[in-house]
Amino acid sequence: MFFEQPTQHKQDHFIWAEKYRPTSLDDYLGNEAFKDTISEFIARQEIPHLLLHSHKPGTGKTTLAKLIANSIHADVLYINASDESGIDDVRQKITSFASTLGFSKLKILILDECDRISVAGQMALRNIMETFSQHTRFILTCNYVEKILEPLVSRCQSFHVQPPDKATVARHISSILATENITFNPRDFKVLMKYYPDIRRIIQTAQQHSTSGTLIITEREVIESDGKLKLLEILSSIKPDKDKLRECRQLLANNNISQYDDYYDFLYNHIEEFAAASIANVIVEIAEYQYRDVFVPQKEINFAACIVGILKVLKN
Repeated sequence: MFFEQPTQHKQDHFIWAEKYRPTSLDDYLGNEAFKDTISEFIARQEIPHLLLHSHKPGTGKTTLAKLIANSIHADVLYINASDESGIDDVRQKITSFASTLGFSKLKILILDECDRISVAGQMALRNIMETFSQHTRFILTCNYVEKILEPLVSRCQSFHVQPPDKATVARHISSILATENITFNPRDFKVLMKYYPDIRRIIQTAQQHSTSGTLIITEREVIESDGKLKLLEILSSIKPDKDKLRECRQLLANNNISQYDDYYDFLYNHIEEFAAASIANVIVEIAEYQYRDVFVPQKEINFAACIVGILKVLKN
């Protein structure tokens, strides 16, 4: 669907994540290394095909894509590929947009989460990008660039979107709370920052727990609301292995998870917290089951098997 050009002031927007979404490069946090390049594109009112990628959610890929598109005089179409990942969706919606006459000289198509597009869909997209490149530009965003076909990657200028450092994010969140007249205890603010680097999640959680005019949030609430943190707590506990496995399986079922990439990454990044004495062997287990995840039809069973393997390693 098309999305409207944003106004410079969104003070009436109720949702903080949208209200404080940057609308200019000056407001965009982090990634100073390529801001000058993006600024030059905007100054020229012209862009190449772009690929914005980062393994971390909520770090600003979509925000940057929309910021670029809305800073250039162009017709813009936004599609979330996680909702429409088949070859028919690619051919019908994207081809229709790229091939028809528009109101502007240039068209920009934002394809969010394009690593969810099927291989056939990516092959179709490659041909569309080539056929209509004279007047249509594509901005692709993804969490896992390695899942994008090389012919697509080679057609784009690629930028790795790094999350801003934790101190910068903390200042930004503190500024939002001050603007909204929200008071907070440093203890609660520290708990809120456990969601770093997911800036979107931090802002949403801050709004959720500030309805009384004061930020009130406990570490238990954060753990219970975040499947990955809950998983870490289970693995770090002194409970019997059978209880750990039962709770992990229940957690996966309750959270209705379909993609486990973030969970494998999370286990690896926090390995010292639950496997300090067996780091090398646990890394091997995580790597093995993450590799299998690409091929197995039942990803939940595969991840549960990974947990079993980790528990066996920790027991030895």
